[in-house]
Amino acid sequence: IRQHQEIHVVMGNEACDLDSTVSALALAYFLAQSSPAPRAAFVPVLNIPRADFALRTETSFLLRDRGIPAASLIFRDEIDLGGLHHAGLLSLTLVDHHVLPCADAALEEAVVEVLDHRPLERARGPPCQVTVEPVGSCATLVTERILQGPPGVLDRTTAALLHGTILLDCINLSPAAGKVTPRDVACVSLLEERFPELPARDAVFGALQAAKFDVTGLTTEQMLRKDLKVISNDEVVVAISGIFEDLETFLLRPGLLQDLEAFCQGRGYAGLVAMTVSFNERHEPTRKLAVYSQQEPLRGTLCRALEEATTPSLLLQLLPSPWATVAAYAQGNAVATRKKVLPILRAAL
Repeated sequence: IRQHQEIHVVMGNEACDLDSTVSALALAYFLAQSSPAPRAAFVPVLNIPRADFALRTETSFLLRDRGIPAASLIFRDEIDLGGLHHAGLLSLTLVDHHVLPCADAALEEAVVEVLDHRPLERARGPPCQVTVEPVGSCATLVTERILQGPPGVLDRTTAALLHGTILLDCINLSPAAGKVTPRDVACVSLLEERFPELPARDAVFGALQAAKFDVTGLTTEQMLRKDLKVISNDEVVVAISGIFEDLETFLLRPGLLQDLEAFCQGRGYAGLVAMTVSFNERHEPTRKLAVYSQQEPLRGTLCRALEEATTPSLLLQLLPSPWATVAAYAQGNAVATRKKVLPILRAAL
């Protein structure tokens, strides 16, 4: 700010999963390498505090594996986006999301480009460049963008990051998981063609999946924070956490109810939806979810919205819950990911 240098930040969503992280790193690197005489410094920003990075087990595993030290990354609590914007120095490219949370509403006017793979919730007019395509992984859109750019920009490290991310996001390109599209498959094949020394798909997916589901030693609070999204209206804020443990096991964690209450109270959430997923050896998913709120009307509203949803129908079956303030369900429609459930919950609010 003191030197009046323009900063072009590339930033993923606040869950900061592997897709968001790698999409931000790879696209910022590509822009820095390919922009003719850039005025701005291109900076990838991981949209979490540095203290939370240890919870992103699959991300820290892949970056470590590819020789990228955590010390070289920039986290959300290490850059003053508001100050840069106020000084008129910020341009913002959003990857893996296209609507900033309420707390960041002031940064909306700095957004110059969006790359996302979820349904468009709000239109953006020119000069903002918008690429929103229904592919399995945002890293696929970044790969396509890089492959269309000047030859020679894509290096082995970036290719390996993109390759691993698409495989993890698309459940090893398994049609049974309901996430992969032909464009994801094409990008993985192109990356392997360019870099034949990339490790085998099964080995990459297996290692990343194991790292992602490794919750050894995590407290309930850390598990809830590991893969967290937040939605709100004018009155209430609701958390949606991806949980990497079987739902029945999670609900029987010692002190769970006190932990849920402390987590929600401490962060101002009126309720929480926990979504679990596990995969069999054929990569077919099993999904379950639980709705927690001490406010019975809110819990009822969220439960009804999920039970009665038609786009898509979740085919929920009530499961026994050990707690009166927690409703638990098996989700018959196993291909309805959190991406598809979030709009249902938003509409309910």
